[in-house]
Amino acid sequence: MSALRLPDFIIGGAPRSGTTWLYSLAARHPEIEMAKPVVPEPKFFLRDDLYEKGLSYYSRTWFAFIPQDKHAGEKSTNYLESAVAAERIRRCLPAVRLVFILRNPIDRAFSNYLWSRQSGLQAADFETALAQEDARERDMPQALRYSRPHALFSRGLYAELLRPYFLRFPREQILVLRFEDILVAPEGVAERFHCFLGIAPRPSDGTKLRRVNGSKESNIAKMNETTRETLRSRYREPNQQLARLLGLGSAGWWD
Repeated sequence: MSALRLPDFIIGGAPRSGTTWLYSLAARHPEIEMAKPVVPEPKFFLRDDLYEKGLSYYSRTWFAFIPQDKHAGEKSTNYLESAVAAERIRRCLPAVRLVFILRNPIDRAFSNYLWSRQSGLQAADFETALAQEDARERDMPQALRYSRPHALFSRGLYAELLRPYFLRFPREQILVLRFEDILVAPEGVAERFHCFLGIAPRPSDGTKLRRVNGSKESNIAKMNETTRETLRSRYREPNQQLARLLGLGSAGWWD
């Protein structure tokens, strides 16, 4: 029996933080072949019903078409949110490289809110949605288990979400990128990503991509400044935890 074709790297991250852009960046490189289509995502290690089908199903469904001389990759954004997925990936793919992309948690929460409102899943104002988050998460229908349209604040607790991966994988197998760097230095993001995978760097690929999957309301809706200050205070300690986890001297946007 031939060896299963499995991914060499996996992209995950916080929703509304540029994972689709990163998928597009990867797909441009001639040494990479991504699992297709980009939607729906594989979510193999996240969903019990899929994981129970076994690695042969995962391989056959997403990677059988990829030549051995290519780097195979997949993107399932919500892997970041699951310690169960972290353990399953470690068990099945101990040598895989993991790429996570994060965004300023305040802006990420507001973008998630705009997306949910745009999708008809949120009618309340932002402040009410934040206040109702815990209750709505508890009462969330099964159909929304992974999209979690009401998880605004909690999805920005990045240290808590990353820690299961840092406990299970060597640090050199994990790359953490920032959404904000896509906006100001996309060529640098591309180079870091390619070098992490051990392939020829193509910085210019980063400048050839437009921002994808943005909220249509993002240019007209604004966050209340008092709310922003409240969130800045709430995120202060979680962001300091993230800085310590990543070994940063300064917390940057998460300060």
